[in-house]
Amino acid sequence: MKKAIGLIGATTAAAILAASAVAGPDDNNLVIEGEAMVSETAAPEGSPFDTIYSGWRFRSPETQVLETDDFENPGMVAVEYGYELWDTAAGSSGKSCADCHGAVEESMSGLRAGLPKWDEAAGKPLSLEHLINRSIKEHQGADGWKWESAEMLATTALIGLQSRGMPMDVETDGPMADWYERGKELYYARVGQLDMACANCHEDNWGNMIRADHLSQGQINGFPTYRLKWQGLGSIHRRFKGCMKQIRATPYKPGGDEFTALELYVASRGEGLSVETPAVRQ
Repeated sequence: MKKAIGLIGATTAAAILAASAVAGPDDNNLVIEGEAMVSETAAPEGSPFDTIYSGWRFRSPETQVLETDDFENPGMVAVEYGYELWDTAAGSSGKSCADCHGAVEESMSGLRAGLPKWDEAAGKPLSLEHLINRSIKEHQGADGWKWESAEMLATTALIGLQSRGMPMDVETDGPMADWYERGKELYYARVGQLDMACANCHEDNWGNMIRADHLSQGQINGFPTYRLKWQGLGSIHRRFKGCMKQIRATPYKPGGDEFTALELYVASRGEGLSVETPAVRQ
């Protein structure tokens, strides 16, 4: 019975995709606060694409313009909260992030562009949220934040902003190689009642219109991203979780090894695109 449902779902999904209208990325250039972003570049070695594009290039003009001006970008409200958290003492140590790291503009510059990255102590790659929570627990003596909490999203947005304009560049060799392969396997694995993989939308059908949505290549260079649909910021893992729910699959746990491996692989597919944090999407 489950197999039959899966076949019906796959057939329906295929029909929807086949009927979708082709509408590739636009030719607009992304400039944020006067700084030109790389939203189109040659694909990295081993990519299924010739050229990779930021998700910004697939959005409506009304959404695109919000990201070009920090005063208009709704995600910047969270960044302001992030600055407040950075300077606020917490935990048994009575220390703030600034007490150890100094000015966020200097100490966190470039960090977001290279994440997830290998951590020897953990014996696995860590995402930005992992690093933040470890610092809170070990250096502040406080409880870590939930993955999608306002505090976590504000701080990841603040730290990500310090890499804005820098190219995505994650390590995929050495101890990261096995995790890269694991993420790649997850990317192409068909799951859920619709029997679909990430690649079915973001590789096979990018540029098409489906259910009033313009499918991008699924790049993650803008996270945490403010989505108008969410009316707030959301993490990379929240986006992964949402995609899995849409194909009627049981999502992996945000912060778990599966989504961390998937994050690494998807980040590698966007090598060379500018970090846009906090991006704005529909």
